[in-house]
Amino acid sequence: MALYTDIRRQLIPNRLIVCFLIGGVIYQVVWHGVSALWPALTGMLCGFIPLFLIYVLKGIGAGDVKLFAVIGLWSGVLPVLQLTMYSIIYAGLIGIVLLIFQSGFIRKAYSAAIAAASMQTEKKHWLYWAQSGRKFPFMLAVAPAFATVWF
Repeated sequence: MALYTDIRRQLIPNRLIVCFLIGGVIYQVVWHGVSALWPALTGMLCGFIPLFLIYVLKGIGAGDVKLFAVIGLWSGVLPVLQLTMYSIIYAGLIGIVLLIFQSGFIRKAYSAAIAAASMQTEKKHWLYWAQSGRKFPFMLAVAPAFATVWF
């Protein structure tokens, strides 16, 4: 559902996050007992903190951060950290593909390299090509990362 709504509206609804959160707490208590809540909270923090740092840098949306927190609640520390790592790797690969196929990328990159080498333009002009890239839903990177970690 997160993948679907992120692709359609670039939004992960809070209702979905709250359902995952409540379901995760119930799952942990029923299957593992109340003592499992501390490790689940640790997993939740391990899902939240790295993505929150990326969110602060405007790399992803708040819904992605909250989703990774509840994934950490369900899965624990190691799986959510693996998911984070693979998601970032897949996002980087998707970003490279988008840059390569973006209209005029090669020309802009060449111009930026020439401008940087000659120092004849201001920084804002030769970085413009990097700032004009297309955005993509982070869940497009999370889906293959999820498959990598759990399958």
